Amino acid sequence: MSATEWIEACEVDDIEEEDVIRFDRGDRTFAIYRTDKGDFHASDGFCTHEKFHLSNGLVIGGVIECPKHNGRFDIATGAAKRAPVCVDLKTYPVKVENGKVFIQI
Repeated sequence: MSATEWIEACEVDDIEEEDVIRFDRGDRTFAIYRTDKGDFHASDGFCTHEKFHLSNGLVIGGVIECPKHNGRFDIATGAAKRAPVCVDLKTYPVKVENGKVFIQI
């Protein structure tokens, strides 16, 4: 897979506003987010604190809250925003074409 290859992750309608879904590709897991403004973002799927899957978390504006210990990350940048998380999430470029969400991994 080349560095410029875009992978179809889901349909736009698969994610409600202020929500997150899980996307698995091979042995990797990602989280695909939709903000309250309709913007899409993607990150690694597991919290950097205790590897709990973020798709079970809560999206509030531009933040994902991990369901395990309520740590928070900025979904656009991956920045750790609230303890106990202190390591940022890796984020990925996202584009929307013809009603489909693609991520570059």
